[in-house]
Amino acid sequence: MKVSVILAHPAIESFNHAIAEATIAVLKKNGHEVFYHDLYQENFDPLLLHDEIPKDVSLPIEIEAHCNEITEADGIIIIHPNWWGMPPAILTGWVDRILRPGLAYEFLETDSGEGIPSGLLKAKKAIVFNTSNTETEREKTTFLDPLETIWKNCIFDLCGVQKFHRKMFNIIVTSTKEERENWLDEVRETVSTRFC
Repeated sequence: MKVSVILAHPAIESFNHAIAEATIAVLKKNGHEVFYHDLYQENFDPLLLHDEIPKDVSLPIEIEAHCNEITEADGIIIIHPNWWGMPPAILTGWVDRILRPGLAYEFLETDSGEGIPSGLLKAKKAIVFNTSNTETEREKTTFLDPLETIWKNCIFDLCGVQKFHRKMFNIIVTSTKEERENWLDEVRETVSTRFC
């Protein structure tokens, strides 16, 4: 199985990086091929410019490579912090530039203006690992869990990814080494179970 792993956190020593390392190790141990991108380390350009919007446009080589990998992937794992109830801008830009119409989704001719696309991605499984400094209950009741809505409803459902799992690890800023080790065990178990 080919699995695309996308990491968006600027600090190499972050827990997000530890999640990515644990994820990749489990995938490789289980015999999967991994497409891995640390967007900050790669200095990924998140700006979608007007010239890049048309479906049949010639894309920059690095964007074409990302597009090819995401269409080949059998599964997708996204790792990022919760910033203002959103993914970091670099990751939002990755979604803008890589999950393109005609590649990740298409609008059907029978669509009468309601904007409901048909998903095109080969991947049928996705995991999103988030870190946060907000309690889970507050995230759900006060903020209505915007990351769940963004990833599940607004992105993966619309791109045809049918099995979605998201786990938020919190509170990072006050977490202990023992808590982080337990969380990494949970990451390994989740990845191993869902990509067996």
